[in-house]
Amino acid sequence: MTNEQILNKIKAIVEDQTDADVESIVESTNFKDDLDLDSLDVFEIVNEIEDEFDIEIETEDESLDTVGEVVNYVSKKLGE
Repeated sequence: MTNEQILNKIKAIVEDQTDADVESIVESTNFKDDLDLDSLDVFEIVNEIEDEFDIEIETEDESLDTVGEVVNYVSKKLGE
């Protein structure tokens, strides 16, 4: 799966979980600063991403503040 495909799936999840417009979500979009999400919102998004890609995200070990960081993390996990 390409990074672009991963990005598109993550954008759809973020749009579904928030009021954000999918067109406004880019790799540099910060979950807390740009989307004004709290930790519960981020937790729900992480759970959806884990389900979508059948992976486990170690949020304690990773700095996943932006959409791009999550795309890279998912890409790395899928490549393992």
